[in-house]
Amino acid sequence: MWQGVYPAVTAKFNEDDTLDHKEMERCFALQIDAGVDGIIVNGSLGEGPMLSHDERLAVLKTAKSVAGKRPVLMTVADSSTRDCASLAKRAAQAGADGLMVVPSLVYHTNPKETVATLSAVAQAADLPVMIYSNRIAYRVDITIDIMAELAKDSRFVAVKESSDDIRRTVELQNAFGDRYDIFTGVDNLAFEALALGAVGWVAGLVVAFPEETVAIYRLMKAKRYDEALEIYRWFRPLLDLDVSTYLVQNLKLVEAMVTGTTERVRAPRLPLEGEQRAKVERIVREGLATRPTLAKAA
Repeated sequence: MWQGVYPAVTAKFNEDDTLDHKEMERCFALQIDAGVDGIIVNGSLGEGPMLSHDERLAVLKTAKSVAGKRPVLMTVADSSTRDCASLAKRAAQAGADGLMVVPSLVYHTNPKETVATLSAVAQAADLPVMIYSNRIAYRVDITIDIMAELAKDSRFVAVKESSDDIRRTVELQNAFGDRYDIFTGVDNLAFEALALGAVGWVAGLVVAFPEETVAIYRLMKAKRYDEALEIYRWFRPLLDLDVSTYLVQNLKLVEAMVTGTTERVRAPRLPLEGEQRAKVERIVREGLATRPTLAKAA
């Protein structure tokens, strides 16, 4: 159902901490113009859990206004199943094309609870769902057995595989064939996952480098692996910034340096400073100085 590059876009804030929709329109348009295949709003990188439900729906509306015919997925991530289901229902009413659902933010659900939570959200919205499998960040492992149970519900169509174990991509294919659209959700495992048959990439550094991200994906699909690998090797130091406790601050700083946007974050986060900031700035400067010339992918 879904495939390609889906940016996990960032939220933009004014100086008074309100949402800057005009700047989001500009930044989202950079993604669309580069040829991404869809947009995901209010994820971890989008600071979704820091936004109210009304704010999240407003970001969804802004993304929809820019995306044209490309699908816009709403991330659903809250502490309680009730709040997740409520947001999912409102997202459907607001025109979301699908959901990306995080099993649990605070309480670490057991397998039965995980299935129950995801099923309740899917039922509330009655939209296609991408399951967010990230046992590292959220401490809930979406196992093969859980995926088998969820496969009984046709609304579960995709998985964002972020377990940090590249073997999962093949294990999912062996277990389910093409039942689920498999997306890689770890920037610095993207080449490996796409080489193993993942059909999509929920990307982070794409917010600053959309053309390079799209080029890698298209070259991989065209089986032009050497050309894709050349770009990916250049990209790797930047992609590593996505795998960090400070991924939001890291990527917002990169995005600001490359696209001229702001790096404002919502508290309790604060912008990077000191050696952390200097390290990111150094990586970006080196990346820009050696930025490759992109070939056209078939």
